[in-house]
Amino acid sequence: MSRPLVDRYGRQVVDLRISVTDRCNFRCRYCMPEDITWLPREEILTFEEIERVAKVMVGCFGVQSVRLTGGEPTVRAELPALVERLARLPVELSMTTNGVTLGRLAGPLKRAGLKRVTVSLDSLRRERFARIAGRDMLVQVLAGIEAALEAGLHPVKVNSVLMRGVNDDEVLDLASFGRRLGVEVRFIEFMPLDAAGEWSSATVVPAAEVVAKVGAVYPLEPLDCGGHEPAELFRYRDGAGRLGVIASVTKPFCASCDRVRLSADGQLRSCLFALRERDLRTMLRSGATDEDLAMAVEEEVALKWAGHSIGKVNFVRPARSMSQIGG
Repeated sequence: MSRPLVDRYGRQVVDLRISVTDRCNFRCRYCMPEDITWLPREEILTFEEIERVAKVMVGCFGVQSVRLTGGEPTVRAELPALVERLARLPVELSMTTNGVTLGRLAGPLKRAGLKRVTVSLDSLRRERFARIAGRDMLVQVLAGIEAALEAGLHPVKVNSVLMRGVNDDEVLDLASFGRRLGVEVRFIEFMPLDAAGEWSSATVVPAAEVVAKVGAVYPLEPLDCGGHEPAELFRYRDGAGRLGVIASVTKPFCASCDRVRLSADGQLRSCLFALRERDLRTMLRSGATDEDLAMAVEEEVALKWAGHSIGKVNFVRPARSMSQIGG
């Protein structure tokens, strides 16, 4: 019999994000340091260890959704085998990816039990894409999105991180792209987890600005989806799908946060911006029981703070970059 996993502010955890690797085939400027040092392979959780943590989270606490992240999750060898293991659990299983290898992996992942996928895409202009991602692979990513649609992964979503003066002039292009393909584009405010530490409030494109810009061309109406959805969702009035904005900076959703994160090296994080972690890997490798693991998770979640404090004088950046934490 599961018990609710609730923090001191009454927020129940039902969503687990699992980073399966810290490695990536891109070098996105807002995510990965140029001088990154990969974790030694022996420090990365095995598939068996990942599966065990997931089983504890589902069996003990009734977690309802599991999302695989990285780094870039598809660079982890034999990823469909892990998906097949996790797909046996009663959860909604999804993945966030840069999409570059979906051309060959979308089908195997779907057959292994993956339900849906979110692809990161910050520009539709080849040269700009290459500058942001550090790799000239826009053509492959677009093919990957098509492959995900053809494989029957549903829904396919696209995440676009907007940065002032970098790609904010592509809002309408990206929205039009989503309408044309039938994918839900989600515009994300730039957060202070960039590898170079260049973030400032001036680089943030507010979600309200995005909604106004898109709505002026493609009229929108808000959707009340309820639950703990981080995105504010809108429906195109002409029936051409949906659009989302994630206002992590200007309109934080911390009060309804329902997720925790497991890093590739087995550290449990109660918040993307947490300054502390709980070492589950050592417990896994030293004979801890499932109840020992469950108690450790409960203790860490009990310490979850009210919010991340971005933009406030007391905000402290986490020591790890986005690529090392897992999105």
